[in-house]
Amino acid sequence: MSGMQRHPHEIESLAQDLLAGRLSLDAFVASVSQSGVAELGDVTLDLDRQRRCGFPEVVYGADKSADTLVRIVHQLLSDHMTVLVTRIDAQKAAVLQGEFPAGQYNTLGMTFRLAPAAAVEQPAVGRVVVVTAGTSDLPVAEEARETLAWMGVAVTSIHDVGVAGPHRLLRHLDKLRGADAVVVVAGLEGALPSVVGGHVDCPVIAVPTSVGYGASFGGLAALLGMLNSCAANVTVVNIDAGFKAGYVAGLIAHRRGVPKDAG
Repeated sequence: MSGMQRHPHEIESLAQDLLAGRLSLDAFVASVSQSGVAELGDVTLDLDRQRRCGFPEVVYGADKSADTLVRIVHQLLSDHMTVLVTRIDAQKAAVLQGEFPAGQYNTLGMTFRLAPAAAVEQPAVGRVVVVTAGTSDLPVAEEARETLAWMGVAVTSIHDVGVAGPHRLLRHLDKLRGADAVVVVAGLEGALPSVVGGHVDCPVIAVPTSVGYGASFGGLAALLGMLNSCAANVTVVNIDAGFKAGYVAGLIAHRRGVPKDAG
């Protein structure tokens, strides 16, 4: 018999809902014995990802209809999973907020975030700093910040400290030092991650943005500049990939927050 194995914390949460009367016996049995996927018509949702990877499936909303997104969110909530939907416009967000009033829509980052009603808020793990070169980079930075918040990581934001005025960054060095990871979002020539990398002892995750004039080639110039960084602690994600940078930084923060075995 093939099927997913529930994480003990998930089974405990389901059992508590069963004892409290929030979940029927049939729903409890169906939930703990499910196959690991949910067939939702045009979408096959991966319900086993949290057990395998530590976090539930994140929903890329750009090419999905509002109706499909509503069905996905209902399914995730019914399985006691926190929800993160990325790249949704205001119209889709309005539909989601009408269906799920407790959800949070970030208009800049174009993300929708929601926790199950019975979820117990946990203390934030670790600390990640999200830095932008300019205000035009804010949408990508906000996608990263919302991803980190969804992962339960403490986030500090530093904005508009690009290399055209390098003295602006120096005022924030105390916030950068001691971070588990730093996400640096920059367009144009993409030089800021290298500068930040020279000041910190943690991974720097560089995000090139499609901000800039013609010769920036929609972020390609920033991407190549970041890939050629001389700072050894800089690694790079794709153009405008705020979610990817936030997710990797969140994994680093969670790993550093787990006590190591003495042996």
